[in-house]
Amino acid sequence: MDLILWRHAEAIDLDLVGDDMMRYLTPRGEKQAARMAAWLDRQMPDGAKVFSSPAVRAEQTAHFLGRKVKLNAALAPLGTPEQLLELVQWPHAKGCVLVVGHQPTLGQVLSRLLGMQAAECAVKKGAVWWLRYREREEVAQTVVVAVQAPDVL
Repeated sequence: MDLILWRHAEAIDLDLVGDDMMRYLTPRGEKQAARMAAWLDRQMPDGAKVFSSPAVRAEQTAHFLGRKVKLNAALAPLGTPEQLLELVQWPHAKGCVLVVGHQPTLGQVLSRLLGMQAAECAVKKGAVWWLRYREREEVAQTVVVAVQAPDVL
């Protein structure tokens, strides 16, 4: 199974809209999302499943990919790593799953799957972490396939 974690791109400050779920992408965030979506579209298999937080900024980020997106409340800003992993059926799902979500949940999932000592891993806005689950000689492994930030594309 491949799991791609994509943090939403740069969004406006909360104090400008007052509702965290309504924050939308800045012009810089739109450029970040477009660059990362173009890279992802070239790398991802056609049959990949795409899930997104229902927060506007995550929805907008996912939209740049131009693929069918399923919104899921488990991926909202207060979602937990357990909810995310259950949704994507890690590590037993087949194929590739992309999740567009938020910190700290994405960083907490990364920390858990990669066996880090810290409770969470920092994930830049608009960045992607691509993980692969595999078994080698009956040992489960999580492999980092790619880490990509939109500012270097």
